[in-house]
Amino acid sequence: MSIFQPGLLKGQTAFITGGSSGINFGIARRYAEHGANVAIVARNPEKLEAARAALADTGARILALSADVRDYGAMENAATQTREAFGEIDIVLAGAAGNFMAPAAQMSANAFAAVVGIDLLGTFNTFRSTMAHLRRPGARGLVISAPQAVNPTPMQTHVCAAKSGIEAFIKSAAIEWGALGMRINGLSPGGVEGTEGLQRLSAGGLNNEFAATLPIPRYATVDEMADMALVLVSPLSAYMTGHVVALDGGISLLGGSYSMAWLRAQQGR
Repeated sequence: MSIFQPGLLKGQTAFITGGSSGINFGIARRYAEHGANVAIVARNPEKLEAARAALADTGARILALSADVRDYGAMENAATQTREAFGEIDIVLAGAAGNFMAPAAQMSANAFAAVVGIDLLGTFNTFRSTMAHLRRPGARGLVISAPQAVNPTPMQTHVCAAKSGIEAFIKSAAIEWGALGMRINGLSPGGVEGTEGLQRLSAGGLNNEFAATLPIPRYATVDEMADMALVLVSPLSAYMTGHVVALDGGISLLGGSYSMAWLRAQQGR
């Protein structure tokens, strides 16, 4: 049973990058369940079609668009197609991301650039490409960040650089865009069950045994992220802009070196 009023987003349009899987797919489903038309944007056409088909049971209008967030022209085209299909865009969610664990001294320049390009440049491209198509006043932006934005984390220098840039972008854009009739906030998840991001971290050793040491001793669910993402574009947060909600079970309270210290302790057992 949902705690939210039915039809909370009825008649509105959401544009979601990274929307074919993981947290972003869960958010797309939640928005669709509450009446929004949803455009999901991702690179892989097969995954996009599978996601579109999986969202059919919501009864919402779903548009699946293949585009690389690093390609501004492709994003501009996706935004235009969304406007043509659904009308003005009410909600923009920048969620496309890349991650892997790697030591900075051994990482290639291309690997570093790939994560910064997808996460940081992709966030800019997502908002810049949709700006001319927004319903204003009243448009809302949401960006998916991560605890690495505020916690310097070994093996994650590329992610730390990208996500800290994203959070600076959120705050700066909030100051500029309020006068343009738009607000923007962020959501910073910790580990989330059933996502590719957690699978990669778990492969590096940050498994459920690690999660059991957190202040809330488990990983999150996609549904928990989707519910908060709905709050952040709902009237409940109408006077909120430029903030990042840490829905991370308390991992951001422990510092970025906590995970590395835990891994080293396990290796020494």
